Amino acid sequence: MSKILRGRLLAAIFTAGVAGGFAASASAETLADAIALAYGTNPNLLAQRAGQRALDETYVQARAGFRPQLTFNADSYWLDTRTPKAARGTVIDTNGDGIPDTFVPATGSGVSRLNNGTVGLNLTQPLWTGGRTSAAISAAEADILSGRENLRRVEAQVMLLVIQYYADVRRDQEGVRIRQENVSVLQRQLEESKARFEVGEITRTDVAQSQARLAAAQALLSSSIAQLAVSRANYANVVGQNPGELEPEPSLAFLLPTNPDEAFSVAEKFSPLLRAQQYAEQASRARVAAARAERMPTVSLRATYGFTGNVAPFDSSRWTTEMTGAAVVSVPLFTGGLNNSRIRQQVERNNSDRITIETQRRTVLQSVTQGWNQLVAARASIDSTQESVRAAKIAAEGTGEEQKVGLRTTIDVLNAEQELRNDELAAVAARHDEYVAAASVLSAMGRLEAKNLIPAVTPYDSKKNFRKLRFALGYVPWEEPIGIVDRAVAFPAIPQTRAMTSEPAIGPGLSPPSAQPSAPPKR
Repeated sequence: MSKILRGRLLAAIFTAGVAGGFAASASAETLADAIALAYGTNPNLLAQRAGQRALDETYVQARAGFRPQLTFNADSYWLDTRTPKAARGTVIDTNGDGIPDTFVPATGSGVSRLNNGTVGLNLTQPLWTGGRTSAAISAAEADILSGRENLRRVEAQVMLLVIQYYADVRRDQEGVRIRQENVSVLQRQLEESKARFEVGEITRTDVAQSQARLAAAQALLSSSIAQLAVSRANYANVVGQNPGELEPEPSLAFLLPTNPDEAFSVAEKFSPLLRAQQYAEQASRARVAAARAERMPTVSLRATYGFTGNVAPFDSSRWTTEMTGAAVVSVPLFTGGLNNSRIRQQVERNNSDRITIETQRRTVLQSVTQGWNQLVAARASIDSTQESVRAAKIAAEGTGEEQKVGLRTTIDVLNAEQELRNDELAAVAARHDEYVAAASVLSAMGRLEAKNLIPAVTPYDSKKNFRKLRFALGYVPWEEPIGIVDRAVAFPAIPQTRAMTSEPAIGPGLSPPSAQPSAPPKR
């Protein structure tokens, strides 16, 4: 763990324990600030973006099948041939040059020595790949589109965590405040009990009850402070800094649908989880076509230009120049069943991807259903807990007044105070649960995006890097007509990658961040 991160986590614990668990920062921080900071600096999100840029390179690699390949070759060799004694008296020409090998009388053997070198350039230009390259391009395009949806999914996960931890910190800060207020009330109650015991109005049992409740309240306060420290550490881990004085959560109503049917409809169209799998199915379908294209012939042009001659002694004037050009047609006839096996393999993988689409659709609908019902339950809980708090306040005040005239005992007052604090904590938890449930619904629907939440921040453009690569170094203008021909005469036909439409941005967004973070460097 780096010293910076360790310092942040220790600061989160220290700040939570001091000053009653409230943040030490004097400046107010909004949810939009937190989301904007995480959007620009969260390491999980940055890593996913880098992975997407790496995935973009597969498109260039696929298109290289239409582009010329130029290589430089150079070799030199030495040949020493010796004729055995058994061949003495015969004319031996081991190198086939029409000149008999040198005869060595001392050994009774013939010796032939030859050294040669070759330097040249080889150029290969594919004209038709039988659809192999076109299928690879379609698969790469689908993979890239699937990767963009996965990037959307990770972005939604990060934003959901920011919202959850932001709401957690606010809930726990309010819980610490309620626990502190409860301790203060019980301390006053204990002082009053001691005073009344000294004048004989109550017994020692009443004092002991007050002491027991105070000790329990102090223990609960310590637990609340510890829980706040945990929530602050979670927040710092996702956002990148400790929470300051957090403003109330802004409304998400502008993004929420009016009914569950609308939520299901939007999720089926724009859920990144479902769309990523649909693109994955398109990619595997293209790979089926690529496997079938392996049975088709290929046509290419080949050209070589080079020099050949003796290396030692070297004399460039005696080196010969060679230049060749050829049109090459290659037809696979028998591969031992390899191509057929690969076709069957890719077909089954495509079947698996097609079936998994339904699995992901059910998963998305399940997430929307769970989130929606949690949202409905939390909203109902908010209404009931608010009414409980109102009634509990009246009951606590009334019990205290009745105790003064002898109609209530000390334990009645303590119980009334405890019920009031429990109801207040339940109301805080209900508001927290309602907000997190709303964010969960939006995440499942595919609406938890930067363009909707923080429109003031320039969004990361996952297409920008791809547009640069389209005509990067290596592009040749004649690859376009070659690609058209390769796809047009392929059999069977190569499936085209179909890009799905995106949902337009929905305004007005959350409250604008106080300062837009600088764009992080590529990692």
